[in-house]
Amino acid sequence: MYEILLLPPAQKDLDRLETQTFARVIRKIRALREDTRPPGSLKLTDEDGYRVRAGDHRILYRIDDAGRRVFIYRIKHRMDAYS
Repeated sequence: MYEILLLPPAQKDLDRLETQTFARVIRKIRALREDTRPPGSLKLTDEDGYRVRAGDHRILYRIDDAGRRVFIYRIKHRMDAYS
């Protein structure tokens, strides 16, 4: 099992979400503890990391396999996630 670490910018993004969206995103984040590269996740090409969909939002994260940690660094609406 991996440890999930939410970086400050991601925490701010999470705090701004509506209740329903917040619940969906949290479920996806918790699932990353068991499977860090779930079906549908994509390795980012412009930067180091991965992204997973949570409805209209994207969870951007990096994986430290040696330390068994996942660093969530942004949670953005799909239109804003890659800019």
